[in-house]
Amino acid sequence: MKKQHLLLSFIILLAVMLVACGTTPKAPDAGSVAQSNDYLVNVQWLNENLNTNNLLLLDARGPESFEQGHIPGAIPVKWQQFAKMDGAPGDTDWGTVLNAPELSAKLSELGIDQNKTIIVYADPNGWGEDGRIVWMLRMAGLTNSKMLSGGWPAWNDAKFEVSKDATTPVASNFQVASLDLDSLATTDWLSTNLDNVVILDTRNAKEFEGATDFGEKRGGHIPGAINIPFKDFFNNDGTIKTATEVEDIMKAKQIDKNSEIVTYCTAGIRSAHMTMILEMAGYQNVKNYDASIYEWAANDALPMNK
Repeated sequence: MKKQHLLLSFIILLAVMLVACGTTPKAPDAGSVAQSNDYLVNVQWLNENLNTNNLLLLDARGPESFEQGHIPGAIPVKWQQFAKMDGAPGDTDWGTVLNAPELSAKLSELGIDQNKTIIVYADPNGWGEDGRIVWMLRMAGLTNSKMLSGGWPAWNDAKFEVSKDATTPVASNFQVASLDLDSLATTDWLSTNLDNVVILDTRNAKEFEGATDFGEKRGGHIPGAINIPFKDFFNNDGTIKTATEVEDIMKAKQIDKNSEIVTYCTAGIRSAHMTMILEMAGYQNVKNYDASIYEWAANDALPMNK
């Protein structure tokens, strides 16, 4: 009888162990777990810090998306409101960052100041508007500006609170002392430094090879450019790859971490996003050419390849 009890106990214990092994939760892929760092926060961090007084949240998806639902407390913005929009694409300086006084007025209207942590989110299926705005904010000296990894879809998928209420910003007295021009490349500067920098074309392969889907005056790419579409730095779920994964992509293209790098796209949006991710990954000599291919292609004196 004692042996029967021991045998029965062993069978029960074995069954429990098998069930436990069979129901062990699958660990998430390392790349899909969005980290929080100097350039990014994840949705868990944002949810935990949403109601802190020194947090300012900007929704860069566009007014229609904002009205359909947004993260509570968010203020809707567009990258265009911080850029020179007179004229048309291809005109000199069209779409480039406003000067310091004009930018000061725009930022202070939103209640932005240097004491706040500024989180910008968009939709990973967009053009990298969040990256463009964070790049601009950091140029203006607001280095505590970050992107929300995974953006709106990640927040929505996590089932966190969604609001349709408007938030009225309280204006600040913020003044941009000067713009950090080290993170900016101009047409004149780039045209005289083509052989001295690594140029990254952050558009898709079709655009790189010559498509003019957005009204560019000429098709093709800047001579010597390496094509790395900005979405190559995204995971399948729209979150941002880890710094190690970003570095692996760059190494595969034989790009040295100490190189001077210039990114561009059509209007400096996708390229600004890539600039931020590269800085996150430790590439500290990166410039965004915000006039990008619109301005370059409009000048027939500048070379382009297909």
